[in-house]
Amino acid sequence: MLQKLAAHAAIKEVPAFAADAIGYLDAIVANFSEEDAARIKTIERTTNHDVKAVEYFLKEKVAEIPELHAVSEFIHFACTSEDINNLSHALMLKTARDEVILPYWRQLIDGIKDLAVQYRDIPLLSRTHGQPATPSTIGKEMANVAYRMERQYRQLNQVEILGKINGAVGNYNAHIAAYPEVDWHQFSEEFVTSLGIQWNPYTTQIEPHDYIAELFDCVARFNTILIDFDRDVWGYIALNHFKQKTIAGEIGSSTMPHKVNPIDFENSEGNLGLSNAVLQHLASKLPVSRWQRDLTDSTVLRNLGVGIGYALIAYQSTLKGVSKLEVNRDHLLDELDHNWEVLAEPIQTVMRRYGIEKPYEKLKELTRGKRVDAEGMKQFYRWSGVARRRESPPESDDAG
Repeated sequence: MLQKLAAHAAIKEVPAFAADAIGYLDAIVANFSEEDAARIKTIERTTNHDVKAVEYFLKEKVAEIPELHAVSEFIHFACTSEDINNLSHALMLKTARDEVILPYWRQLIDGIKDLAVQYRDIPLLSRTHGQPATPSTIGKEMANVAYRMERQYRQLNQVEILGKINGAVGNYNAHIAAYPEVDWHQFSEEFVTSLGIQWNPYTTQIEPHDYIAELFDCVARFNTILIDFDRDVWGYIALNHFKQKTIAGEIGSSTMPHKVNPIDFENSEGNLGLSNAVLQHLASKLPVSRWQRDLTDSTVLRNLGVGIGYALIAYQSTLKGVSKLEVNRDHLLDELDHNWEVLAEPIQTVMRRYGIEKPYEKLKELTRGKRVDAEGMKQFYRWSGVARRRESPPESDDAG
């Protein structure tokens, strides 16, 4: 901000800085250390105000450079604390999204896509309401999940991360009082966008946090999809559809030596629940602030990293679990061979095509609540007349 003021011709009280002064200011950021952070905390014990402590720290830093010391009172010029904090949060969230969350999502999506391709021809007895249903493939079920995740990936990537720097209630009151000739809207937009984030032109004292709600709602949706995946894979392991690669030295139970538990998917599910509890509270609470501002958002914002942190633990657990999966092809085929009744749907549908009366009712009588073996289903098919009508289709009524 100080460099931006110095670069503006109308603000003569802050002359343009020499290259050495600019380099010195940049180095304060580039070389920020744990010792610097400790010094700020020491100052804060006196001020009981974190942003003011940062301001005083910067004044200490520039005190040894006469050119900068002369304009040190402009370090926090016309700013409210939220002008500083909202930009800091925006930059942290942008980095978290672009460099941490989205790369993890890409790993998860690609890993599940690999399963979809690898097992695209492996048949699976579907289950609706927990009961045998029309068959699918392992690959198709994995592709369903990957597609859902891809949509959230695109949406998260498109969320505009916003920032503002417009004073105590968002109206540039103090700015205009000091320098009425400056176009503060333009100044604010240029400064905010120079940080790589979008400018919000209309705010109160705080940036209203709508974009944080959009961001976290999207992360929570992705997490919910991943919970669905974790639970389904857990169930497939329980049904013996998937086997888990064993790791030498690992123990599944303190008393049952045979156990190979789906702990990675269970750990993921648990941490995703914690993540969503935090993220969904942030998304519903942060956009609400009394009049031009109350302080309830401040304490809540300190938990941004908590919700994201639980999610990252979950993503790592799911990736680990996926890497151990092996399909149990023989068991899947055997399960299908013991559930021929699931062919009732396609057979009754084909019967409709060939004009056979009451196909649904006939299949219902044969299969509902019953187990039908291969021979029983073949006998019904022969009896139904479908094969005969397929071999001798009715002649077309079309002329010529």
